[in-house]
Amino acid sequence: MDPVPTALAPTFAISLPSRSACLSIALLAGAAQAQSFQLNTAQIPQGGPANNSFSEHVAFADVDHDGDFDAAFADGGDCCNDQSRLWLNQGAAQGGTLGFFADATTTHFPQVGADSRDIEFVDVDNDWDADVFLSNTSQVSNQSNRWWINVGGTQGGSTGFYQDQTATRWVNVGVNDGVTTFSSVASSIALAGGGFIDWSCDSSFADLDNDGDLDLVQSTYGVLSAGLTPSRIFLNDGQGLFEEFNPSGFQLTGTSMANGSPGLWCEGVQQQDTTDTTGQFCDITEVAVSLDLGDFDGDLDVDILHGNKYVAPRTYHNRLEESGGVLGFRDVSHAVMPPDWAPGAGSYEQELGDFDNDDDLDLYGVNWADLCDSTFRNDGSGVFSPPVAIATSCGRDNEMDFVDFDNDGDLDALLANDSGQERAYANPGAAGGYAYAAASGVLPADTSSSLGLDACDVDHDGDWDLFVANDFGVGNAFLENLTQVPDTTPARLARLEQAPDRAPSSFPTVVRVQVYDNAPWYATATYVTELEYSLDGGAFTAVPMRFSGGQIFRGELPGSLVGTIAYRAKAIDRGGNTGTSTTLSFVSQPTCTGSIAVYCTAKTNSVGCTPAIGSTGTPSASASSGFAITCSNSREAKTGILFYGSQSFGATFQGGHLCVKPPTKRTPPQTSPGSGPCDGTYSFDFNAYLAGGGDPNLGQGSTVYTQWWMRDPQSPSTTGLSAGLSFVLCP
Repeated sequence: MDPVPTALAPTFAISLPSRSACLSIALLAGAAQAQSFQLNTAQIPQGGPANNSFSEHVAFADVDHDGDFDAAFADGGDCCNDQSRLWLNQGAAQGGTLGFFADATTTHFPQVGADSRDIEFVDVDNDWDADVFLSNTSQVSNQSNRWWINVGGTQGGSTGFYQDQTATRWVNVGVNDGVTTFSSVASSIALAGGGFIDWSCDSSFADLDNDGDLDLVQSTYGVLSAGLTPSRIFLNDGQGLFEEFNPSGFQLTGTSMANGSPGLWCEGVQQQDTTDTTGQFCDITEVAVSLDLGDFDGDLDVDILHGNKYVAPRTYHNRLEESGGVLGFRDVSHAVMPPDWAPGAGSYEQELGDFDNDDDLDLYGVNWADLCDSTFRNDGSGVFSPPVAIATSCGRDNEMDFVDFDNDGDLDALLANDSGQERAYANPGAAGGYAYAAASGVLPADTSSSLGLDACDVDHDGDWDLFVANDFGVGNAFLENLTQVPDTTPARLARLEQAPDRAPSSFPTVVRVQVYDNAPWYATATYVTELEYSLDGGAFTAVPMRFSGGQIFRGELPGSLVGTIAYRAKAIDRGGNTGTSTTLSFVSQPTCTGSIAVYCTAKTNSVGCTPAIGSTGTPSASASSGFAITCSNSREAKTGILFYGSQSFGATFQGGHLCVKPPTKRTPPQTSPGSGPCDGTYSFDFNAYLAGGGDPNLGQGSTVYTQWWMRDPQSPSTTGLSAGLSFVLCP
């Protein structure tokens, strides 16, 4: 993804609260205080189709790039197919007053009725405007989640106007040819208009594979909230086209997934409610109404916390770092949650945030203990402590957000209540052991059934206002903040990634960092976050970092730099408070070893031997010869072919593993010499191949992934496979 200067980056994300001021009063748990929020009905639409639906979720973004924050609601929910709505803030481009909203649904949104339970603003096509993803349920009629694309930016239209591109943004849904396309979706549930039949209540985006774009994790609660339907992962191609990540290659025959099936995107085979944490089994068929992403274990890749309405939620660690850059997930639920802990029914939602200010993601479980809220503290390695119950929290809350409403530098909690009064819980900080307690006098009286809330400074007066999504045809609410005291707490930047020493090339140096603040994750996601670098002690230069999901930001340093590069990360919140990381350094010198590495798993052949891939020499884009890719321990006198591509892979294939992601190229076949059962060998000089014009698209700095395929007549598939060999072409 090409960096865009920070000054050109629009202010949008999944909700956009202002950080220029937070709440002014220090709330004592249980004590009556001056009310912080008041119901404001004069500044938002009232009645009619604009504000009388079954709303499930609200999100904010500056959809038209005019500097103020607009609001969108996911409608339908418990009722029916309905039109999700867009309210435009009337300041700036509209020429009205900031903080006043008018319904713009009929002019700006596609006119599509759906049973929508979640709406997300996300820049799927990397053109710096806010697109929309709607999570829909087939409870009323068969339907798919939908992509609504902002036609500004790459599309060349008017920013803030949306087009339904569901038919084109889903790629190869229901198609599984076992070679290049591996959808797990049964062809019978793929929809002609794009996507597939599902029961989705929440979806979330993060850069799961660290390639600079945001990927999709789509959860589901299954038919009649029975589970059995798998949640799925779809990878972004960088242009906003999404294809399923299914390294298992398995395809379902319907909507349900049986025990013993391959785990699709998760290591091992499906086993409902498994306690295994070794990668032999996993469970991805949860009754999920909520989903959260973040780096739990401190390795800078984004993990998955998968809610469950009835039993213990599950945790999946991203194995990107452990596997050398090959994406994969492991179900570690019973290794990271407290032993012998289980919630009661009604665990609708959870939220991640560093509420004890120790630079890791802790967990707030909404109704996680028989309709009572509980907190779980992270020990820094992704293991959560036994739960601490929150007094007076035992009601049917549906969603919570972290908001520092007492402006003391830690994360307090505001909750949308499904049966009446919204709730506020104060975090007393270290002196009080971070034990949340009810705070009175924060929110106005309410009797509505509220399903969601988000925070945003909609009137630019420096404090956080709230919009609440209400059910059963009750109008959605604007809770205006009455305080207006500046926030003075800067963000904390932790675990800046150490860049390795390298040789200069056209490929950038990718660096990630964790960013924490006294704000919900969706607010931190909007901060101006930059990498600053200095070459050989010179002045620092800034390049932008992009939000990667959870608390992670990703930046790219120019790969052409030569010398000693010092670098640091900096985050500026919406109030101008600046946080800076430690400074690290690495050396970039024009030497090259080719970064040769063996990866993936070879297939044992029919006589019990395992082919061994290897190499001699250094890969070079200019040398006439001198880099031989070899394979030993193979069947004698059998045809073999070296094939290669630009990406690694790990899908099952011909009884082994396909280690190179298609599309691939093949080199000429050759026959292995030898007379014994396992003394066959192959060798191919890749440098000579390039020097002879074998592939003009490969040059200095190109990363190549290779694998040997060979005949093995006694094998069930009649074929053999080596492991993979990766390398980078030196000058």
